[in-house]
Amino acid sequence: MLQKICLVTGATSGLGREITLALAKAGAHVIMVCRNEEKGRMTLQEIKILSGSNSIDLLIADLSSQVDIRLLVKTIYHNYPKLDVLINNAGVVLAKKMLSSEGIEMTLATNHLGPFLLTNLLLDLLQKNTPSRIINISSAIHKWARLDLNDLQYARRKYQFMKAYAQSKLLMNIVTFELARRLEGSSITVNCLHPGAVKTNLGSANANNVILKLIDKLIKCFFISSKEAAKFPVYLAVSPDMQQITGKDFVKGKTVKARSISYDLVTAKCVWEVSKNLLGELDQ
Repeated sequence: MLQKICLVTGATSGLGREITLALAKAGAHVIMVCRNEEKGRMTLQEIKILSGSNSIDLLIADLSSQVDIRLLVKTIYHNYPKLDVLINNAGVVLAKKMLSSEGIEMTLATNHLGPFLLTNLLLDLLQKNTPSRIINISSAIHKWARLDLNDLQYARRKYQFMKAYAQSKLLMNIVTFELARRLEGSSITVNCLHPGAVKTNLGSANANNVILKLIDKLIKCFFISSKEAAKFPVYLAVSPDMQQITGKDFVKGKTVKARSISYDLVTAKCVWEVSKNLLGELDQ
């Protein structure tokens, strides 16, 4: 991984932090993308100490904001000659319906549209030094989703946070496989993975009373650590054995079949177009 440049979103804590730390230890030059600058700077210093590496940079962006993403991409193109690995890890689970700065439902904006826009804007940089890799952190919960392309933002449907989260991860899987098809023969691989049930803060904010907080803690006693969960994403990012693997879904390191709709070509085309319409042009 020496001289390899890897970008990890949602790198402040949990899985993103552990992926960043492992890549830094492996000798990669890591770009951390975080929303909170104060937490980001603290995490940056911790990882530098733990990894013994100074080849770690911090960039600040809210990945629910299309404006922030476009500014982030301009900074990346200005400062880095190439990009070898992109890991889309940032995500949210929100108890109540909220809107992004562009007026888009926040779970959709952060978990699907954010990585979709970021990935498409960075493709030219990923193509400058192939082979390169795109890894999307999805979830097995995508199988719970009810996809309604006419109501992705829950304008008509009642908002339920786990259904909104599941929908966002199903959309991520659909565009992962579609992008893999579009990039066939380009030496850029695109895969998604479910890291397992991980002990992170994701979703804990929705435990808003004593009983729910207790249940949240008890359930997470059976979850794996972020360090353990980071092993396969890092392996997928660095291993020569994975260099030719693309368009796959993994659960705990094993190839699995995602929900069948994830592979449907007509659905994929519709999702791509609907996503583009919510974002505008997929260029800088």
